[in-house]
Formats: sequence, structure tokens, C-alpha cells
Amino acid sequence: MSLPAPDILDDKVITAIDFETAWYQPHSAIALGLSVIRGGVVTETRSWLFRPPGSRGRPAYIRPDFIAIHGIRPEDLEGKPDFSGVWPEIMPYLEQSRTLLAHNARFDRNVLYATADHYGINLPSFDWVCTVDVSRVTWPGLENHKLSTVCRHLDIPLDHHDAASDAHGCANIYLRATKQREA
Repeated sequence: MSLPAPDILDDKVITAIDFETAWYQPHSAIALGLSVIRGGVVTETRSWLFRPPGSRGRPAYIRPDFIAIHGIRPEDLEGKPDFSGVWPEIMPYLEQSRTLLAHNARFDRNVLYATADHYGINLPSFDWVCTVDVSRVTWPGLENHKLSTVCRHLDIPLDHHDAASDAHGCANIYLRATKQREA
């Protein structure tokens, strides 16, 4: 695992993403947060809520234990479109980035591709950077490398399991690790 050279950040758009799901299947996404890094700084953070598959015309199902984690309730999704309905807003953010970041990238990569596949959306391939791996290499002495632990260590504000906040935390972990490598 390697970070790009610091000077590459100057002209590269990198997007950190974070999904929340309704149940265990990866295509059950109900929230996406993203933070865009341009010129080595976070320039924008956004999030979307959307209905999980199979919930059109009836209340969305979200596992109670998942609600306990992320706090998203079926009533929060009332009147929201499914993922395909928000895709036109999301697509430009992903099209501008060749590199996507996520804290536990395997999870978010699986959710992104499974959700896109479920709705018949073709995605390009991306270079993925996992900030769990980045934090393990950069700060090996931490008690663990959970997003909340790393953000606390770096004094990065975090409302854990809020998709936008998690994406913002991930982007800032990446930037701090890059700056530390520069030093």
C-alpha cells in the first residue's frame, strides 16, 4: 500500500466515499456521503439518502440493529428516490475522480458496485485507497484503526456513521497521512 507522491495531489481530484446500508446485502445502500479533495484540500462534502431496493410504494425496511448503528429510520427515507434517482447528482463526482478513498474500502467498493449493478448502472474502474490500511502504516501504535479512533487521534471532528461526516473524516485522514509522509 502506498500513497501517491504529495505533488500528485496538486492536480488530482480524489473522492472519499462512505455508504450506510439497510441490511447485510451490499446492494441495500440507503446513504452515501462523499468528500472531494482538490489541490490537497477538501473542497466539498455532500450526502444523499435514498430508498433501498424493493421499497417502492411501501415503507422502507431497515434492520433494527442497523438503525442502532447509523440512526437512519424508514421515515427518514419517505419521499426519497432509490439510488437510480440520485445517481445523476452523484455521477459527476465519481466521473472526475480516478481514485476513491474509503475507510474499509472493501466494504464501500462492494456496496458501490453491487448497488450500481442492481440498478443497471455501468461504473468505470477506480484506483482504491483504504484509509484503514493508510492509518495502520502511518500510525501503527494506535489501539485500533477504526475511523472513530483515528479521527480522535488526529482531532478530526466526526459524527460517526453519518455518511458525510465519515467521508470527510476519511478524506482528512488521507490528507494528514500524506502530509506526514511529506515531512
